[in-house]
This record gives sequence, C-alpha cells and structure tokens, in this order.
Amino acid sequence: MNPMVVNAFPVGIVHVINSGNVESEGDLRMEPSVGLEFNSSDEALSSRRFVCSKEGFQLNSRTGCPAFIRVQRRDSGKWVIDQIQKDHNHELGLEGENNSPVLQQKPPVAPKSLVEVLRRPKVKLLGQIENGGSSPSGIINFKRQKRGGDGRQPLPEPYTGLEFNTANEAYEYYQSYAESVGFRVRIGQLFRSKNDGSITSRRFVCSKEGFQHPSRVGCGAFMRIKKKDSGSWMVDRLNKDHNHDLGEQTVYVNKFSTASKKFIEEETNGMVSMDLGEMNTGKLIKRSRESKIGTDWYPVLLEYFQTRQAEDTGFFYSVEVDNGSCRSVFWADGRSRYSCSQFGDVVILDTSYRKSNHVVPFATFVGVNHHKQPVLLGSALIANESKECFTWLFQTWFKAMSCCRPKSIIADQDMAIQQAITEVFPGAHHRFSSWQIRAKERENLRSMPIEFRYEYEKCIYESQTTVEFNTTWNSLVNKYNLKGNAWLQQMYDKRESWVPLYLRGKFFAGIPIGETVESFFGTQVNGQTPLREFIPRYEQGLEQCREDERKEDFNSFNLQSFSQTKEAIEEQCRRLYTFTIFKIFQDELLQSYSYIGIKTYEEGTICRYLVKRSGNENDKHAVTFSAVNLSVNCSCQMFEFEGVLCRHVLKVFKLLNIRELPSQYILPRWLRNAEYRILCGAESRVSSQELKAFMIWSLRETACKYVECGTTSVEKYKLAYEIMREGGKRLY
Repeated sequence: MNPMVVNAFPVGIVHVINSGNVESEGDLRMEPSVGLEFNSSDEALSSRRFVCSKEGFQLNSRTGCPAFIRVQRRDSGKWVIDQIQKDHNHELGLEGENNSPVLQQKPPVAPKSLVEVLRRPKVKLLGQIENGGSSPSGIINFKRQKRGGDGRQPLPEPYTGLEFNTANEAYEYYQSYAESVGFRVRIGQLFRSKNDGSITSRRFVCSKEGFQHPSRVGCGAFMRIKKKDSGSWMVDRLNKDHNHDLGEQTVYVNKFSTASKKFIEEETNGMVSMDLGEMNTGKLIKRSRESKIGTDWYPVLLEYFQTRQAEDTGFFYSVEVDNGSCRSVFWADGRSRYSCSQFGDVVILDTSYRKSNHVVPFATFVGVNHHKQPVLLGSALIANESKECFTWLFQTWFKAMSCCRPKSIIADQDMAIQQAITEVFPGAHHRFSSWQIRAKERENLRSMPIEFRYEYEKCIYESQTTVEFNTTWNSLVNKYNLKGNAWLQQMYDKRESWVPLYLRGKFFAGIPIGETVESFFGTQVNGQTPLREFIPRYEQGLEQCREDERKEDFNSFNLQSFSQTKEAIEEQCRRLYTFTIFKIFQDELLQSYSYIGIKTYEEGTICRYLVKRSGNENDKHAVTFSAVNLSVNCSCQMFEFEGVLCRHVLKVFKLLNIRELPSQYILPRWLRNAEYRILCGAESRVSSQELKAFMIWSLRETACKYVECGTTSVEKYKLAYEIMREGGKRLY
C-alpha cells in the first residue's frame, strides 16, 4: 500500500479552481469523513492511501504533515474512507496556484474514476529541459499525425545510420516520432564503458515492451543509439514492428518527469550529487542534494551515539555534512570494530531496504565469524544512492576499522556502488547481491521461451571452465537470436561478479553463490522500522546475535566433537577448528573415502592426480601437488572459496601419507581461538598496520571483559585489579 499525493474528489463533486466562476448554486466545502463512499474502483487494488503534499521530509518544503485519508474497497465495488487524519502541522491557505479545493455540488454526470485519471499515459520530455523551452503541465490530446495531411513537414522515419548531436536529441526525436505514429516510449537499457563508466550506447523501447505489467504485451519495437568517437550518436539497431495496434494518443506532459530525471542522472553516470531543478526559463539548475533520511532521525541518533560513546570507548560514529545539513550516518561499537579485525576479510553491504518502500534507508556491513554466523561490522543510514554517498560510506567504514581492507565484498550491482568500491577498495572482488540478480532475471527472462531459460541456467551453473562457459553462452545467444539484447550483453560483461565459475577462485568464507544472504537483523530492524522503535529493536537484535555467538564460543571451548576415523589429520582439526568448521572438514574427510586417485603426471617435485568418485565418471577433479613447500590446489577451488580443504586434496594427502595439514591450509579465522590468532602465526601474513590494529582491538576487548567481570562485586574488583597490576609489572 504505497502513499500517493493526488487530487481526488467524490462522485458528483467537482474541483473549482477559480471560485469566481461558480454559479449561484452556492459554495459547499465538504469535509471528508469516515464512511464517505466513492464509485471509482479497480479490481487490482483493495486499499489506497492519499497524503498531504507536505508529508515526509524528503524535500525542504515538506514538514512531515500527518494528514491523510485511506480508502478501502468493499465487496460491492464501492470505495469507502476507513481511516482519516485531518490535522495538519502547517498553515493552510493559498500557495501559488495550489488553491484549497472548493467542492461544488453539481448535477450528476458520467464520472471518471480515480483509476482512469491515474492511468492516463504520460510522455517523458527531455528536449525542453535541455534546450531551455518551457513545458506546460497538464493533459494534451495528441492526435496521430497524418503525413502531409495538415501542411506540416512530415517527420522522417528512423533508420539505421541516422545521427544526432546528443543522446537527449535522439530521445526527443524518437519520442516525437512515437507520438506521430501512435505509441509511447520508455527509456530502456544502457551500456557503459569498462574504462571510465561513461555511457556508450542506450536503447529506447515501446512502452508495451516486456510483460512486467498487464498492459504490456512484449512488443519488440525499439531504437538503439551508439556513441561515436566524434561524440555524436548514431542509430545502430532498429526495430519498427509493433505487435499491437497503433492509434490516437492522449499524452500527459510533465514539467520534469521521473523518466527525464532518471535519464539525466544516467547521462552523468548515475553520480549526480545535486538534484536537478527547473527555473521558469526551463534551464537546469542545481539544488542541494536531497536526503532520504527524515530530519527527525538525526537528533535521536546523535543522542544515542553520545550515550553509547560514554559507555563504550571504542564506539565510533560519523555524520556526512553538506552545506551545513546532515546527510548519511555511520556508526559501529567497539565489538563491531574488534570483529572486523578478525573477520573483515569478507564484507556484505546489505542494502535490502531498497527491495520495497522504506521509512528509513538502513544498511549494514556484515561479516562471517569462525562459527559461520553473521557478525555486525557497522551500520548506516544512506542519504541517497549516488557514487559520492557510497564513497563517503566506504571511506568512513575503512577509517573506523583501522584501515582494514576486505578481500571480497558482496553488494548490489548499481554503477554507483561499483565505482565507489573500485575507488576505495581497488583490490577487492565485488560480487553482486543474489536478490538483485534474481530480480533482474525475472524481469528480463520472463518473455523468453522455457527452453532458453533452461539452457541459460545450465550454462551458468554447470559450466566447469571459462572456455566452456564462453562457448555455451555465445551459442545460446546466437541460437535464440539475442545478440541485440542489452541486458544479456551487460550481464556477460560483468560475468566475473556473479557467475559461480568465476567466483569459485575468490575467498568468500563459503557464503553460498546464488543464495540470498539473510539480513543480520531479520525482520526486527529494516527499512520499515519507525523512529520510535528503531533504537530499542536495534539494541535487542544486536544483543541476541552476540548472545548466539557467545554460546557457540562456550561450546567450542568446553565441548568436544566426535571423531569418526582414527586418522591423525582428523584429530588435529578437531582440536583446532570450531564445531561448525570441523563438521565441514569431517564431512569432506569422510567423503574422500568414496574417491580414487590416479597419478597422471610427474616431473621433479610436481605431481598431478585425477581424483574421481567411484561409480561416477562425471565427478572428477584435477589435483596438483608440490613437494617443495607442500602446496596443493584442486580444480574444484573449495579452499580458495571457503578456506577448508576439499575431499579431493584429502584423498591425495592420504595417498602421499601426509598425516597432518600443512599450516598454510589452516586459516586462523576458523580456529576456536580466532580472537587470539596472532599467537598462531598470523603475524607473518599481515601488514604491520593490520597487525597493530588487531593487537589494539584484541587487548581492548580482553580489558573490557576484565572490567565487566571485575565490577560485579568488590571481591572480584580486587582480584581483577590485582591480576592487571601484576600483569602490568611484566610489561614495563
């Protein structure tokens, strides 16, 4: 149920803009009331909410006005007001041309339903914005142009090779052509340069393209333009055939439509840090960047931050400020910063608030601990989704985490996020969020044949080599004549960020590919959480997750896993790994008994083995072993992806009589005492800066535990103080 700002009037009531034109029937201002009925209906809707234009805080002109009415559809098909709030928090009266509605009784006429009004098609103008022309707001009847029939110059048909000075000029031309022929245009997909992210080609489609809405019929008409080296744009692909009737159009002309704004933002690489407005001349001006965060959130959050900082010396927060206005907010407590020193090698930026309408743009940085549980590495409210905003966010997180650089980041596919990650974490591998990939696939593959979808999934999930994937993909595209499909081309260009084959060789702590990562707070805290409940829910959810982590820590230190073999390698890992990781290793060890290993190559200290499952010729992998430093790698790349050796390597170790895992194949992050991993030789594999950061947070966390236990009673205080004093003597 999405709020809408509209002017709606009951049946038999008309909106009189100029009360001076009213006849002597007399003015009658009708107050809305619970129970007031309307005849307008829509089978697809069951309820709708209409709010004051000053609702929310997204614009400076808004005041968070709570006034609204909600209408509910009854079984009879009529709509009735079931909720109402008449109180405004601002003055009412004339405001420019927006006069207070005057409701006038009128003889019954054939009413137009609210839904009919809302369904009026829109045209998205760009030329008037770019060229400085004014564009009136309202409904215009745009009759189909008869070529040569009205004395006007006929509009030329588009053709391959037609050139334009700008992309906007091409859009305006295709829009005008569409109006003359009798269809409407939507802004389609675009391609960007791999080098600088600039737009190299873009596509304009018929409004009935796709099947995402009942009114769409999968029309294939489109015009694609490509940028030339000279800077001009040329039509390089074109389809003028529609699969639906063309005819007279009713066009809604908006001064500054959503599509226009979207187009302009894309033209500037989606990195617009200032919102675009329009003066009376029609030319673009810049306004201060809008924030999606309500102004009432800042004082509440800042008070919370100050309280937490007094309790936790490791608490960090930062607020982005632009022209004196608060914007994005980031915070992390001492425990989160300490967790990052242990588990900051893989980071998930969870922006799942974007899946639906949200009250607040709440995002989290999440890692994976040694029990494979999610751990919070920071929280944020994101003002907008520009490159500048995400760059500030990543830089702030980087600073708060003592310059910890993640190896891999799971985040959304948006160009702004991609560019920010490249700038702040140039060596990190960006993996696209699965939920966004799935959403795009549903949108773009819906119109494809079932056979294509089957072969598409087989290509993605069953390809074993890059050569096999590329060959299968190209064959698939050619077979179904999809070379011109912009979305498929875009996904192919970005294959290293989402195709499992390309991700297996990167470390992601075993986070499954193709599965949606659950939100750290679940449903407890999300983009729908209201301000009054946000902090209590946040604290409760965080404490619950940390309590679960403490339970797993206790179990790993005080309980023992069962051995299922008599092998020394199993006993070694049982002592070192946490329960969760040992279970994964133990399963691989047991599975290795079902495999056979055959030496296929040997030269000097290098040996290669073919390891295959008994009775299954398709389940086979190549394992290469070097006796010099006991290094090994397997074509399944489980160790590279998860940090635990696979069944194929364990089979080779058994053949070579290697009874213990080499130290380089025991990742400190998976150990029971991961928080003390410096003692396990980790200092030889990290930079001096990372080592110092880890030591700071490790000692700070230990000291906090002493403080917590030592303040429960006077006796424990004396004991804790004595222990720390005696320990201090050994340091100095």
